[in-house]
Amino acid sequence: MNWQYIGSILPALLSGTKITLIIFLGTLVLSIPLGILVSVGLRSRFKPLVWLLDGYVWLMRGTPLLLQLIFIFYGLPVIAIYFDRMSAVFLAFVLNYAAYFAEIFRGGLQAIPQGQYDAAKVLKLTPWETFRLIVLPQVVKNVIPAVGNEVINLIKDSSLVYVLGIGDLLRAGNIASARDVTLVPLVLVGIVYLTLTALLTWGLRSLEKHYAYYR
Repeated sequence: MNWQYIGSILPALLSGTKITLIIFLGTLVLSIPLGILVSVGLRSRFKPLVWLLDGYVWLMRGTPLLLQLIFIFYGLPVIAIYFDRMSAVFLAFVLNYAAYFAEIFRGGLQAIPQGQYDAAKVLKLTPWETFRLIVLPQVVKNVIPAVGNEVINLIKDSSLVYVLGIGDLLRAGNIASARDVTLVPLVLVGIVYLTLTALLTWGLRSLEKHYAYYR
């Protein structure tokens, strides 16, 4: 293996990795809270809100993320709505993943027995205290495996930003591979993705152990 060549392309790959991580972390930080809010809204007694949120979830889950990226960046300007590349990426990714997280958290909320809500009322806890102290920790414990799958998918889905010409990890590898007519950059890209996935898997398993006391 030509270590000198690897050293020459490493700065570009590291720069691409930085962009990938920015997209990953930004999407995660924004989409999980939004997903929780949507999941709570889906359990509302106000039917128009439920219909609206159901339509949003159906639209986001029923169309490919790649199509959503293209529509937001290239399609919305037709009606005079413009986003720069990174804003379009975050809007598409956050809306898409929030819809998936909403369904996951809705399932977690439905798994909480009604008796626990009744017990909270007996203890005179406010709705916010009930949600924060009793419901949310159990929901988090129940949904960690499903959320973990989506988190790992997110790190790989970040490569879709190539369609907007953003220099993420995969695009950096593709450019180097095409320029130098070698698969070495793509092998290194695969190693980076595997490393990130391994770290995420370890972190999620640690989180599962932390919440294991709710069994």
